[in-house]
Amino acid sequence: MEMRGMMGGFYKISEWIMRLSVTNVLWVLCSLPVWFLVLVTLLPAADTSQLTFSIILISIVSPFTLFPATSAMFSVARKWVMGEVDAPLLKTFFRSYKQNYLQAMLGGILYAVLFAILIIDYQVYLKNLKGFGVLAILFLALMVLLFISMFQFFSMLSHFHMKTLQLLKNAVILTIGRPLRSLSTAIVSAFVLYISVFQWQFLIPFFMGSIIAVVAFFNFYHTIQKMQAKAQAAGADPDEDLPIEESRTKDEPEKPRGE
Repeated sequence: MEMRGMMGGFYKISEWIMRLSVTNVLWVLCSLPVWFLVLVTLLPAADTSQLTFSIILISIVSPFTLFPATSAMFSVARKWVMGEVDAPLLKTFFRSYKQNYLQAMLGGILYAVLFAILIIDYQVYLKNLKGFGVLAILFLALMVLLFISMFQFFSMLSHFHMKTLQLLKNAVILTIGRPLRSLSTAIVSAFVLYISVFQWQFLIPFFMGSIIAVVAFFNFYHTIQKMQAKAQAAGADPDEDLPIEESRTKDEPEKPRGE
């Protein structure tokens, strides 16, 4: 029997706390080597050389642990945003982890390399080369753009059947082509990161990643829906206005070959 009133509200809140926390804990556990390196090498780094060494180590490990785990977390968030709030958490997470592992790893290698280059260049131009502060700001802006496109990459990976290069290309197109949605994702994500890192550290293992995943996929999903609705209203093919080529959602059956 469904509870109503105040008790029903408390029950729903507790359910969402459980969903978010369980998914976030799974994400942390599956990417534990990265968090270990952050604690052991990144946080204690005292100079640029130590920081560079730490970033390189994390960049090597992340594609094989953090990116597949994040992809699985986005797949769970996708279920929630699309209304399947009672989807089994463990089954959805680990099935998605297995199915999307290769693409998440390949995309992770590219993102890790780009992030490592931008972070190291930012440190060099900001601290070691006087008169190049403008370039440091440019690298910071590129990091923000790359950060947002990474969310689009995970959202599309969890939602569409696409080739890895298409995922990467369309992630950049959506990021640049829908600046307001991209900006709102960046602002909310930055706020959650700031609160988690500098205010309430308990959010990191229990809520930080899952909250960001829900916000990022929510913005992505509503962007795709609006683009499809606009195309349908104009009497065009819904996919023509989308930066998506030869794709189908994860819920659609695969078409027989030859069609």
